[in-house]
Amino acid sequence: QVQVVESGGGLVQPGGSLRLSCQASRNIFSINAMDWYRQAPGKQRELVATITRGTRTNYADSVKGRFTISGDNAKRTVYLQMNTLKPEDTAVYYCHVSGVGEDPKLEVWGPGTLVTVSS
Repeated sequence: QVQVVESGGGLVQPGGSLRLSCQASRNIFSINAMDWYRQAPGKQRELVATITRGTRTNYADSVKGRFTISGDNAKRTVYLQMNTLKPEDTAVYYCHVSGVGEDPKLEVWGPGTLVTVSS
């Protein structure tokens, strides 16, 4: 029903910026919510940011004011702009789909993209 794939990860110095992309196989306004999660080595996966129906946004306290989630329906893509990156932001970042109109319980994960913040 929907697939997602992430891109944009890489190595960046502390204080730098990266933009992650999550391209979906369908109109993002038809997806109930899209989220970015991250998982650092030895830690549990945590929710970073959510965009609902391509518009309403929410953020984890740890990234508020530094990260911005946004959607471009024409490109079927959700972005995560990450500024003022810290070493503790190092993790694999995953795009996640939470439900679509015809299947509100659908959950889909992308394969992940690695972000490393290091000098």
